[in-house]
Amino acid sequence: MRFKKKGRPDLLIFFVTLMLLAIGVIMVFSASYYDTLEKDPYYYLRKQLTWAFLGLILMFIMMKIDYFRWKPYLGFAFAAGLVLLVVVLFTEPIKGSKRWIDLGFFGLQPSELMKLCMVFLMALRLSRPGTDIKKLISGVGPNLVILGVVAGLIMLEPDLGTTLALAGTVGIMLLAAGLRLSHAGLLGLLGVAAVVVAILMDPTRMARITGWWNPWADTGDKGYQIINSLYALGSGGFFGMGLGNSRQKLDYLPEQNTDFIFAILGEELGFLGASLVVVLFFILAWRGYRIALTCPDPFGCLLAVGITTMIVLQAFMNMGVVSGLIPITGISLPFISYGGSSLLISMMGIGVLLNISRYTRNT
Repeated sequence: MRFKKKGRPDLLIFFVTLMLLAIGVIMVFSASYYDTLEKDPYYYLRKQLTWAFLGLILMFIMMKIDYFRWKPYLGFAFAAGLVLLVVVLFTEPIKGSKRWIDLGFFGLQPSELMKLCMVFLMALRLSRPGTDIKKLISGVGPNLVILGVVAGLIMLEPDLGTTLALAGTVGIMLLAAGLRLSHAGLLGLLGVAAVVVAILMDPTRMARITGWWNPWADTGDKGYQIINSLYALGSGGFFGMGLGNSRQKLDYLPEQNTDFIFAILGEELGFLGASLVVVLFFILAWRGYRIALTCPDPFGCLLAVGITTMIVLQAFMNMGVVSGLIPITGISLPFISYGGSSLLISMMGIGVLLNISRYTRNT
C-alpha cells in the first residue's frame, strides 16, 4: 500500500495525555504523602516522575517509528510476552497474586506488556488479506484460541480485571473487523458464563461480588473498601476538600494511590475535578476512534481501535469500581494510578496512536 506523506500528529490527543499525566503525578503525591510521611514523603513522587519521564521518551520514540514497520517483529514480541507470563507464575506472590517480576530497579508486570502485544497481533491477523471474520470457526476461532491461551495464563496469576479488559479490547477489535452481531452475541454469552464460573470457583472473587452487591452488610470486611471509596467521592462535593486535604487517605481507604486513586481525586478536587478526568478520557476515545476511521489501511485502523479501547476501557472499568458501578477488579487508572508498567505501556500505546494519526486523511 502506498502511504501519503506524513503530517503532524493529533495534537489534541498529545495535550490530553499530558494533562492526564500531570494530574496523575500530582494525585500520586497527594494520595501517598501521608503513608510515607515518617520515612520519605517524596518517595512515590520521585518514582512516578521517573516513570512519567521515561513514558514521555517512549511515547516520542513510538511516535517517530512508522506503525507498519513493527509487523515483522510482532511474532517475536508475542512469544516473549508469553514467556514472561509463564515466568511470573514462579515468582513470590504479592498481596495474593503473582503479577510482577522483580528486576531490582523496576517491577515488570507482564500482563500489561501482553495487552499491547495482543493489540498489535490481533490488528495484524485481522487485517490480513483473505481473513474472513464472518466465519466463526475459520475466521474468528484461531484468534479466540490465542486470546484463550493468554487469558488463561493471566487468570493463573490470578488477575480477573486485566483478563476482562483484554477480552473486551479484543472483542471490540473483532467487531471493528466485521464480526457478525449474532456471533458477537454468542461469544458475549460464552464470555459471561466463563466469568461466572471463574467467580464461583474462587471464594475471594465471590466475596467481592457480595461486598459490592450489599457493602453495608459487612462494613468491616467485604464492604469496607467500596464504602470508604464512596465516602471519599461523596465528601468531595462539587469543588472538593482541596488538594492534599483528603481524609480517606489517612489509613481508611486501601490502595489509595493505585486502584482507588480516583476516589481520592474526587474527594480533593470534587465533582469538578473528577468530571474533568472523565471528559479527558472521552476526548481520548473520540480522537482515537476518529483516527481509526480516517486511517488509510486496515492494520492501522484496527491498531488504533485496539489501543484506544485498551486505554479507555481500563479507565472506565477503574472509575466504575471506585464509584460502585461494578465489582472490585483490581485494575489501575491509566496515566493517573501509581505504577511503572501500566504507565509505560499506556504511553507507548499513545505514541503508536500519534504515529498512526500522522497518516490519517484529516490530520
